[in-house]
Amino acid sequence: MTRSRTRRRGNVALAEQQAPADDRQVLREQLRQALDNEQLLQESFAELAAQLQDPGWIRLSAQFEQEFTAENLKQIRAICRLFAVKNPLIRRSLSLRSAYVWGKGVEITARANGKKKREQDVQAVIDAFLADVGNQRAFTSGAARERLERCLGTDGEFFTALFTLPTTGEVQVRVVGADEITEIICNPQDRSEPWFYRRVWIQRTLRDDGHTVDEQREQFHPAVDYRPRDRRKTFGRIPVAWDAPMLHVKVNDLEGQQRGIPDAYAAIDWAMAYKVFLEDWARLVKSLSRFAWRMTAKGSTRAQARTKLAERPPRDASGRPNDVGAVAMTPPDQTFEAIPKSGATVDSESGKPLAAMVASALDVPVTMLLADPGQTGARAVAETLDTPMELAMGQRRDLWAGVYRRILQYAVAESVRAPDGKLKGTVTVDAYGRQTVKLGSATDPTIDIDWPDLQASMTAVVQAVVQAASTGTIPPEQIARLLLTAIGVRHVDTIIEAMVDDDGNFVWPEGPPAATPNNPRDLRNPTSMQPDDDPDGGAGEDEAAGEALIAV
Repeated sequence: MTRSRTRRRGNVALAEQQAPADDRQVLREQLRQALDNEQLLQESFAELAAQLQDPGWIRLSAQFEQEFTAENLKQIRAICRLFAVKNPLIRRSLSLRSAYVWGKGVEITARANGKKKREQDVQAVIDAFLADVGNQRAFTSGAARERLERCLGTDGEFFTALFTLPTTGEVQVRVVGADEITEIICNPQDRSEPWFYRRVWIQRTLRDDGHTVDEQREQFHPAVDYRPRDRRKTFGRIPVAWDAPMLHVKVNDLEGQQRGIPDAYAAIDWAMAYKVFLEDWARLVKSLSRFAWRMTAKGSTRAQARTKLAERPPRDASGRPNDVGAVAMTPPDQTFEAIPKSGATVDSESGKPLAAMVASALDVPVTMLLADPGQTGARAVAETLDTPMELAMGQRRDLWAGVYRRILQYAVAESVRAPDGKLKGTVTVDAYGRQTVKLGSATDPTIDIDWPDLQASMTAVVQAVVQAASTGTIPPEQIARLLLTAIGVRHVDTIIEAMVDDDGNFVWPEGPPAATPNNPRDLRNPTSMQPDDDPDGGAGEDEAAGEALIAV
């Protein structure tokens, strides 16, 4: 009895001594695993660093650094132009992008229109530039805008030369292709500041004898923002066209790159892959339709069957070959059955991932690219996919707004510099040597560029404008402008100009409706555009509001 108790006490003491030893063993195992994991991570990072030195990666990075030379960029642009004409996916993608950017037009207005006292008419200078026949043909018309947006898709860039008359300051804009600009010379201390563009082109002239002569010409064009005090007429034997500065418009350029990259460049390989897939699919379907039946014959009947199949098929009553749905009559020792095609078919939808790569490269939804909603083409899905495209096209609109604003600012500045220009002002030089043109204190030089919303509902916009007008804080001409823009009226500036008198006051069409003392929306207040309530408070209120909206 005593001996068993002593044995149990010894076992308990031994267990108490082993417990700390087991804990230490667990800690040692965890520490060993942590050290192994750390060593594994170090080896993984070392392997990744070693992979960067792999000849394949080095060759790929070297090709990227050396690929986008002037000659290679010409080749890229040529390929993209060909695909924009030949390949349906690239052509539709560029058409969609152009439609989203320019489809609803744009309103360009100057805040100074000469209606106020001592205010100069900046709007007249802008209207003259936009309506010029040459500018319309090259830059400002709807056809020119669509063509230049497509040019960004195929070329990635273009150059605008602003030919200026020194006496009147009138500006003629012409587009110079990217292939003609061979070099961009920048500030030696600032690569982002271009100074000159070297242009090399072939000039074709007509001689008196009716033959044409091609002559290579070379010229320097200064950047539109570069106006040094010392203006050399030539660099060596190359003349400098100071009266035709250039503005470079480019897209998809990485930081530090001087030239743009076409929008379509990232989609070319996948467009070609989708084309090859459809060709293979069409070839497979055609091959499967070549032989629809299988005949098994024995002995001498094989030669007879082969001869019979080689004959031309009979013709129907209209004279066409009766090669579909004919009747076969065979002897008992021949078998004639359909060829099974259950395992030989390929669904054409299997190539949609290739088309999706084209869509992602050009920021368009695949449902719009293929013009087929497919199985996932619900309206909610299409609208969800459309939102990223709207944001991308909004960024492209901002690019175009900046281009138009800079060119119009140059046209206004040259009208001030010219002795016979329409505008008067002063030219100042800032601390960085840049020239700035200032108009009089009564003239606001701001130029507004307003784009219609891509997906906004007309009803929602009109309701928002009406609610904003009820606050009495927005001038009536601005409310009229917003309403006309919302309902898609073109040439809003002309209509608004006709609704303002010589003193800049808004003139109501046939006068505002008569207001009553109990009507808080008194239209005699020039800051309000709310129609008067129906005196009877009946159902005629909607009709009165509708008539007032149409009148505006």
